[in-house]
Amino acid sequence: MPQLLFNQHILQVEQGMTIKDALALHGLTPHNGASDTFNCRGLGTCGTCAVAVKGKTSKPTTVEKWRLSFPPHKPENSLRLACQCKIMGNVAVTKYAGFWGQLVDMAPETNTDLDAKTG
Repeated sequence: MPQLLFNQHILQVEQGMTIKDALALHGLTPHNGASDTFNCRGLGTCGTCAVAVKGKTSKPTTVEKWRLSFPPHKPENSLRLACQCKIMGNVAVTKYAGFWGQLVDMAPETNTDLDAKTG
């Protein structure tokens, strides 16, 4: 069973689940502030669940690539949409600041190495 590292939480998750659904099962969210209420509910159109991901995941969907290709997102930030990105193995997820989680340059350095956290 894969593990997901998010905000110092190590979660046991089902392979093939989206990051958004896996977090929700544990009472967590990939959204910041009001975007937890005002979002597209997993359709991949709003971009508010954008996160940085390290680890084994599905390839970006067409909808995901489309939404992350225009502002406020920047393709060079290599973010993923938690509602579209499926967990295929151990993953570490970082949510950055901003309504959409787009403020990559303003985020403090975090340890996103799941292997280091689990020993």
